[in-house]
Amino acid sequence: MKVADRADLGVTVVALTGELALDSAPMLRAVFADLVDRGVSRIVLDASGLQFCDSVGLSVLVTSHTACRARDGFVRVAGPSDALMRLLTVVGLTEHLQAFRTVAAAAAADARERVDPVRA
Repeated sequence: MKVADRADLGVTVVALTGELALDSAPMLRAVFADLVDRGVSRIVLDASGLQFCDSVGLSVLVTSHTACRARDGFVRVAGPSDALMRLLTVVGLTEHLQAFRTVAAAAAADARERVDPVRA
C-alpha cells in the first residue's frame, strides 16, 4: 500500500493505492495519528486507487473517523470501489463513513455526488 497526503479544497486528502489490510494498516494508522496530532480533523480518503480493504483496514478508518469527530471533523471516502461500498454497507458504516464519487464532492459534502449504500 502507498499513502500520500496533501492539503486541498479545505481538507487534507489522504490517497491510498494498493491494499489496506493487516500488514499495511499500521502505516495508515500512523498517518492518521500524525495528522490528528497536528490538528488536522477534516480528512478525505481518496480510495480510488484502493484495490482491497479487510476488517483491520476498516477498523483504522473507523477509529480515525472517531478521532476526527471528537475534534469537530470527519473522515469521508472519495471514489470507493463497489467492493469497498459493499463492505461499508454490510457492516453498517455508510452513515458514519460517508462516500462520494470525487474528492471535490467529498470535501464539499455534495449530497448530489454521494455514493449510495449497496443494496442486496
